[in-house]
Amino acid sequence: MKKIIAICLMLVFCSSPLWAGELTGTLKQINETGKIRIGFRKAQPPISFLNPQHHPDGYSLDLGRRIAAHIAQKLGKKIDIEYVPVTAANRFKALADNRIDLLCGATTKTLTRSEIVDFTQLSFVTGAGFMTLRGTRLANNFTGKKIGVVKKTTTILRLREMLQKTGAQAKVIPLDSSEEAMDELVHGKIDAFTADQVVLIGLILNSRQPQKFTLLPNIYSFEPFALALRRNDADFRLAADRVLSELYRSGEIMNIYKKWFGKINGGEAPSLFRAMVQLNSTPE
Repeated sequence: MKKIIAICLMLVFCSSPLWAGELTGTLKQINETGKIRIGFRKAQPPISFLNPQHHPDGYSLDLGRRIAAHIAQKLGKKIDIEYVPVTAANRFKALADNRIDLLCGATTKTLTRSEIVDFTQLSFVTGAGFMTLRGTRLANNFTGKKIGVVKKTTTILRLREMLQKTGAQAKVIPLDSSEEAMDELVHGKIDAFTADQVVLIGLILNSRQPQKFTLLPNIYSFEPFALALRRNDADFRLAADRVLSELYRSGEIMNIYKKWFGKINGGEAPSLFRAMVQLNSTPE
């Protein structure tokens, strides 16, 4: 009889939500509303974008969906995902204003940004590069050329630093989005567009005429990506970090990488990405 009671208690314990009675912050809100709101960028393939069916998709969105599934499992209930489009200019305010719960995009983790939002463990690593129309000549280190860059990004800061160090007399053209930059480039209003190299690769692969564009081989910055969330929400951050760490420890992250980057380099992750995975494989 005692054995039966013990088994019953074990079943009740295992079937109960892990966080029942101790929810705080975003986890409490998700439990009460039955949904998690994921912010995403519409035009940063393959990291975050609208696919041909106009559904949010991409590498970071896959990570966000894994986090949502983990939270649903721990809460012991169905959790819906609401996708909220954001821009480079309003993405952090969307978190602060409680319009989104998790930002899944091509977002560089910096100490300055950590004053207004929190970040998960690193989710990707890349660097800023340049895209031009094929055949464009960029002589004298961009002197006299117009370079487009999206406003309110770390790239625009790194670009100005690089131009100052090299003494190149190029004109920086701040733009509102990657879509605008592509249009400006095609119509000859700028000579080059600079962004995180992985974003540039995605833009080329998803363009109607990828053969029209080319990438310069070098990168000029280090851009560690992470997912962003509201500040001072340790429990929600821990839940997200637990999912990322498990993906890294198990090697499942490489399948997600190949899904989105297989066309670029045969799915072989660069050493910098593999090092990021190793360093962020936090044990339980």
